[in-house]
Amino acid sequence: MEEIEAGVHYVINNLQIGFMIIIRHASKNDLPQILDIYNDIIHNTTAVYYYEPHTLEMRTKWFEERQEQGFPIFVAEEEGAILGMSTIGPFRVPTAYQFSVENTVHVAATARGRGIGKLLMPPIIKAAKELKMHAIIAGIDASNEVSLKLHQSFGFVEVAHFKEVGYKFGRWLDLKFLELTPIP
Repeated sequence: MEEIEAGVHYVINNLQIGFMIIIRHASKNDLPQILDIYNDIIHNTTAVYYYEPHTLEMRTKWFEERQEQGFPIFVAEEEGAILGMSTIGPFRVPTAYQFSVENTVHVAATARGRGIGKLLMPPIIKAAKELKMHAIIAGIDASNEVSLKLHQSFGFVEVAHFKEVGYKFGRWLDLKFLELTPIP
């Protein structure tokens, strides 16, 4: 897949400054920055339901498993900094789920609100279609309005709402499943 470029322009004190955000396949060299993003999400959000930070060894194993399974990982890069990542992976283990995948989109805290998630969604949808998947499932914390709206803007619909299935930061968390079927 070729790199996708998206120009982002800011106006600061009436001076226009342009930055180029590139969406590309992740490499092992990106893993330390991906790990930093993921661990920040673990420590500060309910986007993932882990308590403990992950290690570089864990992220490397995850990366290698995705590669072995044929699932791509994409990153949004700006001037050498990884701003976010997206991927698809197995939804469930039993063979009957072989045409369904679960997606992941994570954006660095410093890059949120810049449309990075919107840039990272199309490549994973395209990849799922190229892999002949039938459905993409997104498991999203029910309080994560930004992620819910992002997925809905790409045609995902809510198909399940699980009440109080997670516990983090001293409170019970609801989990929603959104689905994109069939993949356009």
